[in-house]
Amino acid sequence: MKIDENLAAIHSYLCADGYVIKNPTTQKQKYYIIGLRNTNLILLKDFQKRFEKAFNIQPHLDEGQRCRIGSKKIYEELTKNFGSFYSKDWHIPQLSPKLAKIWLRAYFDCEGWVYCKKHQNRMIGAECINEKGLNQVREYLKMCGIFSNIKKKSTRDIFILSIYGKENLIKFQNEIGFLHPDKKEKLNLTIKDFMKYKWEFPKEKEKLNEFVRETIKLKSRIRKDNGIIRMISKEEDNLLRLQKELNRIFDIQSKVNKSINGLGTVYFELDINKHEDVLKIVKNNLLNEKEKEKWKKLKQKG
Repeated sequence: MKIDENLAAIHSYLCADGYVIKNPTTQKQKYYIIGLRNTNLILLKDFQKRFEKAFNIQPHLDEGQRCRIGSKKIYEELTKNFGSFYSKDWHIPQLSPKLAKIWLRAYFDCEGWVYCKKHQNRMIGAECINEKGLNQVREYLKMCGIFSNIKKKSTRDIFILSIYGKENLIKFQNEIGFLHPDKKEKLNLTIKDFMKYKWEFPKEKEKLNEFVRETIKLKSRIRKDNGIIRMISKEEDNLLRLQKELNRIFDIQSKVNKSINGLGTVYFELDINKHEDVLKIVKNNLLNEKEKEKWKKLKQKG
């Protein structure tokens, strides 16, 4: 079967929330059913429309429940060309970048979710028992320039794919997107939730000194293993300016380094690693309560 846009979406729908089944051999009554279970009418109608274009027959739609059809011929075509559609067994066929985006859109419309904890944690996620299939999803996301990771749940054989970072979420929105209206709106709101990364340093000296003090309290983190204090930002200029003001106000030396996390996201880190400079941070009361407790425990350890 030649895979076009319609068949790419149909295949994805069936892998995510669909079924391609026939009767057990122990049953006398024969049936061959292809269908999509979903409560969202937009997705059901999209499946119905694409199915009719691909196979010249319209499946029956039960609004808010499923869209399905019985056909031995189509069942055999699908299973012969794509194998099993069961949750543990499905796999993504080889797709062009254009078709991969259509496949991913249908998959995340069914299986994906958008999570946003205001100004703290924002992500697109999907979970599945099919680790190999989910790894394929990750590779096709990477083809689109979207980085993700996969972790296994500690209590069950379920794997969770997570997409973090403003750049990745914007790229997902632009390259793949959602047809599901609620998920589409949630992604819009999630992207808007990202704070401005460029810090605005006041010009007035007293306000500038207070801004530096509060920023250090907010951003400083003590590493439990070696006592180094670090601050992180997406913008190098933020830390370079903070480095300058730290030296001016408190005579504290620091280093600014570029880093890349496991998802390929670039960020910058300001490190205060000399013992005498760390002590100046403590003596000037520049740590928040949580980091103060870490410092006390480090002192007790010696």
